[in-house]
Amino acid sequence: MLILTRRAGESLHIGDSIKITVLSIQGKQAKLGIIVPDDTVVYREEVYLRVKNENRQAMLASNNDLLAAAALWHTPIKK
Repeated sequence: MLILTRRAGESLHIGDSIKITVLSIQGKQAKLGIIVPDDTVVYREEVYLRVKNENRQAMLASNNDLLAAAALWHTPIKK
């Protein structure tokens, strides 16, 4: 992890297209301004972890559905 010290009003750049500026600091909170390309998604960590978990669960459900459909496909039809 890279650790940088910035004061209010100071910025840092990540590559050519991401700029993070410390807007203010009050107590234990820092307010950040972030400029990113329009096609870049930015999540707070707790939201990112929830989305990642939900995507994992959806993938598992999708795989289970596919396996169930495949089992039905190979089951002979009784007359």
